[in-house]
Amino acid sequence: MTSPRIGDQGNTWRIYRRKRELETVAAMIRIYCRRHHPGGSAPCSGCAGLLEYATRRLERCVFGEAKPTCAKCTVHCFSAAKREQVKAVMRWAGPRMLLYHPLLAVFHLLDGRRQAPPLPEHTTQA
Repeated sequence: MTSPRIGDQGNTWRIYRRKRELETVAAMIRIYCRRHHPGGSAPCSGCAGLLEYATRRLERCVFGEAKPTCAKCTVHCFSAAKREQVKAVMRWAGPRMLLYHPLLAVFHLLDGRRQAPPLPEHTTQA
């Protein structure tokens, strides 16, 4: 059996991109927490809660596998308070990602250049 290649059915690359976006958010939260809430190798309870919230929201994105980066998204699925927390984390940890996770940082920058897809049709059930 051969491994799927980029472009085969269009699904493999998108699934990988979504997983990579989750890894990027988790890495940013860990970097931020280590500097702002020292005390252990694991994120503090507040940062762990933020990561859990972000994970749930990313998994339930209305765009599905065509999800753009949150900065380019036309739908804001985070609550206003959580969105501000994530912005603060990304603003501080984003530049430092080049030191700690250079590949994730570069891919995140490239993904950020993609245009957001149109909002999916809302289906109604009769």
